[in-house]
Amino acid sequence: MADFFSTFMNHNFLFRGIACIVIGAAVLLAPHFLGTTGFAEAVGGSGLVGWFAIVLGAVLVVVHLTRRGGKPRR
Repeated sequence: MADFFSTFMNHNFLFRGIACIVIGAAVLLAPHFLGTTGFAEAVGGSGLVGWFAIVLGAVLVVVHLTRRGGKPRR
């Protein structure tokens, strides 16, 4: 049971990391595709949030890789 939980948590870090990177990239790139609407201006002001999501996603992917690197493969 512990092995299943450990595997699930490692994959969970990878999934969350990739999701954060995609969300951060979407927040940063959305104003370019939305045109001149008010929504584009609102999303354009949240660039700091986009960068935070990308950095957080990168950290989660690194955590996944470091946890995976210490265990022997089967």
